[in-house]
Amino acid sequence: MASIIDDIYDAHGTLEELELFTKAIQRWDVCVIDLLPDYMKVCYKALLEVYTEIEEQLAKEGKLYQIQYAREPMKKLSENYFLEAKWLHQKHIPTMDDYMSLALMTTGYPLLITTAFVGMGNIATQDSFDWLATYPKAVKGAAIICRLMDDIADHKFEQKRGQVTLAVECYMKEYGATEEEAIIGLRREVSDAWKDINESFLLPNVPPRPLLTRIINFACIMDVAYKYADGYTTHHDTVLKDLIVSTLVQPVLV
Repeated sequence: MASIIDDIYDAHGTLEELELFTKAIQRWDVCVIDLLPDYMKVCYKALLEVYTEIEEQLAKEGKLYQIQYAREPMKKLSENYFLEAKWLHQKHIPTMDDYMSLALMTTGYPLLITTAFVGMGNIATQDSFDWLATYPKAVKGAAIICRLMDDIADHKFEQKRGQVTLAVECYMKEYGATEEEAIIGLRREVSDAWKDINESFLLPNVPPRPLLTRIINFACIMDVAYKYADGYTTHHDTVLKDLIVSTLVQPVLV
């Protein structure tokens, strides 16, 4: 669902349509669906239905309080997607600080990690969700890894379709760096983000280890899918397909 919404903001919607879509997600009310273009109606309806199913399941488990924690990151994600779309429309290249403060949210990792916590049963308590809502260093580190590895792998493709608001371009403009120097600098930041994640495992008063493991798993998938190329989006790269087949389809030799 997050990928579909990302594509709507990134490639399909006009700025006017995206403003309507963003307002609809903030209202979270099926009554506004008729204000949207037809292709957005399908996505918006599906979005509400997914969260309704989650809400019903949480009610059965006596954990209805979690639905607000699950819903809020989606609202924030849409707001940040819209700001990113406005930057693209204006061909605005922000400072690295401005870019990263926005881009770390548009990775979708705050949303995905929160949703993962919802599925963790009794391990995830209300204190765990409150901790997660503070955007702790472990979550920020995972989001940095996601954002920068994605941008490094994708920036050539995105340049061809007019996307100028990526970390590589922002770094080059701010520091007067070449493309190669920018990539080296960004990879250094990825390395530092891994250190922050590892440090989080050593701190007292953090959530249970299984919850932290979910966060590190989101960081690890980027090293699988984006280390050498975009293995998630690019159709000619089969790295994820090959891994899934080897894990779930091909027999394990003993």
